[in-house]
Amino acid sequence: MISYSLRCRDDHRFDSWFQSADAFDKLRKSGMVTCAVCGSTEVEKAIMAPRVSTSEREARPLSGPRSPAEQAVAELRKKVESTADYVGKDFAKQARDMHDGISPERPIWGEARPDEARKLLQDGVPVLPLPGLPKRKTN
Repeated sequence: MISYSLRCRDDHRFDSWFQSADAFDKLRKSGMVTCAVCGSTEVEKAIMAPRVSTSEREARPLSGPRSPAEQAVAELRKKVESTADYVGKDFAKQARDMHDGISPERPIWGEARPDEARKLLQDGVPVLPLPGLPKRKTN
């Protein structure tokens, strides 16, 4: 895993984790890296300084948001999970069925492959990637 400091075309700055440098490049090229503040897909790496902790007191837990943008994403996640139905990998089909009037509209969230998400957007289906939402655990 690698953490990058990122900035969008409007100079909003935020951090995000990626599996690798190649993964960042692929996600960015496919339009899947978006600004945590404005949603722009015009995102690039910002200049970063290495972080070094000299004591455990200075070390910050990785689980807490570090910036207002990360706090906003955490609040958005909480709101989405409490008000929308999780539909898993069936997201693209259910979103399309609601858009086409086949099923009643309701708030949903789930998972879609990049090609499915792109096709929904091209067809005018109003969908939005939700940064920071991990895959749902099933037991």
